[in-house]
Amino acid sequence: MGVRELVRVIEERGGFAGAAGWREAFLAVPRHLFVPYYYVAGAGGYRRLWAEDPDPAVRERWARGVYEDVPLAIRVRDGELVSSSSQPSLMALMLGALGVREGERVLEIGAGSGYNAGLLAYRLGDRGVVSVDLEPEIVESARRHLAGAGFRPRVVVGDGARGVPEGAPYDRVVATCGVGSVPEAWVRQCRVGGRVLVPVATGLVLLRVVGEGWAEGRFLRTPAYFVPLRGRNTPWEGRGEGRGEEDGVRFLVSLSQGVLGVEEAGEVWEREGRPGRERFGVSVGEGRVWAWLDSPEGAYVWGLR
Repeated sequence: MGVRELVRVIEERGGFAGAAGWREAFLAVPRHLFVPYYYVAGAGGYRRLWAEDPDPAVRERWARGVYEDVPLAIRVRDGELVSSSSQPSLMALMLGALGVREGERVLEIGAGSGYNAGLLAYRLGDRGVVSVDLEPEIVESARRHLAGAGFRPRVVVGDGARGVPEGAPYDRVVATCGVGSVPEAWVRQCRVGGRVLVPVATGLVLLRVVGEGWAEGRFLRTPAYFVPLRGRNTPWEGRGEGRGEEDGVRFLVSLSQGVLGVEEAGEVWEREGRPGRERFGVSVGEGRVWAWLDSPEGAYVWGLR
């Protein structure tokens, strides 16, 4: 399986719907340059697959996996997943949702392999992309991968929760790591009218900045699972398959951050007509971040920590 086959799969899964221009970016930016090795989980823990492994069978398996539409574990520490290369079809959906245009600038929270920054740099040029990560080793490898693919956007070491204020304002902010809430810094560093895309709970919320320090928006339909900000262990990215009752209730429990237990969340979910993710939203303003069902002033509102 090569890059063209991967692009075909992304297209079949709807990754390029409403995402003009990204198909060409995925064709032009080869994923294998960003993932020279990755880890696969097994009964005995993680095993590394490497492009230069002396065993040809391992090299062949590495090559197949790189162009499958799956997330790849690229950094493991003490048996815990620290960083991953996102599932390409999910990446395409997120890039499309950002709605970037020529001449705009994007702040990426979480450098990962550098692949996402490379796709952005292909569309926006090196000056249009700033990426930040807490881990110096991740930043260095992302820079190296990007340079190998012909890109040199700004990739810096820093606390992603604080953004990169010296480069603000940005037209878009996108996080490729999960958070329990939306850091106010991300909203303040995005221009009014810009967009902030953030993985919260098991979903993706797309915020529109409506004023200085104010943003509001709803979740996209797709489930999504990410390594958390700062690299703690968690289920990692994937478009998700279960979209029935269990998935909807689990999302509601996660979004309410334990305010609703499983039984109570199930009752709310049934009473409200089994709402999809797009009926939920998040608001940011005046030092507060809160999630809601249908309306920020509605009956179901939860503060996010």
